[in-house]
Amino acid sequence: MDTVRYVIAERVAHLTLNRPDALNALTPDQRDHVIHLLAEASADPGIGAVVVTGTGRGFCTGADLRGTTPTGTTTTGTTTTGTTTAERAPGPTTAERIPGDVARTIRLGAQRLIAAVLDCEKPVIAAVNGTAAGLGAHLALACDLVLAAESARFIEVFVRRGLVPDGGGAYLLPRLIGPHRAKELMFFGDALSAPEAERLGLVNRVVPDEELPKAAREWAVRLANGPTRALALTKQLVNASLDTDRASAFAAEAAAQEINMTTRDAQDGVRAFVERRSPDFQGR
Repeated sequence: MDTVRYVIAERVAHLTLNRPDALNALTPDQRDHVIHLLAEASADPGIGAVVVTGTGRGFCTGADLRGTTPTGTTTTGTTTTGTTTAERAPGPTTAERIPGDVARTIRLGAQRLIAAVLDCEKPVIAAVNGTAAGLGAHLALACDLVLAAESARFIEVFVRRGLVPDGGGAYLLPRLIGPHRAKELMFFGDALSAPEAERLGLVNRVVPDEELPKAAREWAVRLANGPTRALALTKQLVNASLDTDRASAFAAEAAAQEINMTTRDAQDGVRAFVERRSPDFQGR
């Protein structure tokens, strides 16, 4: 069974986590494959948008570290966080935990996955079909647009295990809903329903469960038929805007428009406006 399904249709890359019995908890190998596929989609001029979803009742319940880690260390049990100390970064296999191991594991694992979504040069839509917990919640929230089925739930589960949120959670959540709301979710670890997530601004839209694939496809195809490079530059500007001052943001905006005006889509878009016709965007 393919644990990650990857299908390209109508210029949309559909990336589906496919371990329904484990509620789509990510193994290290599966996580690395997702990172690789996102990089491929980012660089492929034939792809204009990406949809990330899951099969069964779970979108992604975090990291599943059962089995063998990349170092050959055998682990037992499942975690719904971004990592545990059982997953070690490349290096000698030893029972002794060396200072720096945990930070290295998080940096090369969960944080690399979230960065792959944020840095993807195509719009990424999360179609949250079920529970999104720990790293799984952060995977969804790192996406550019979030659609959620009515049955979906979001859980900042780290505090339930006595852990600090990782996988970019303390970076993402305050930027989406402010520090007070972010702390409430992270301090208590309560499950957040899809309608509550929409009310807080974590979700763009909630749809009936059976309509989620159709809604995600419609948005993705619409984006895929848009000006790909303009969307990539817009994503870059928005993602950087909260980490910079006004002068830097304005300079980045002007530079992005300068670059964008060299693209075929921008040039045709301007001509189409003058000629009073619809533009013919080709993603270039």
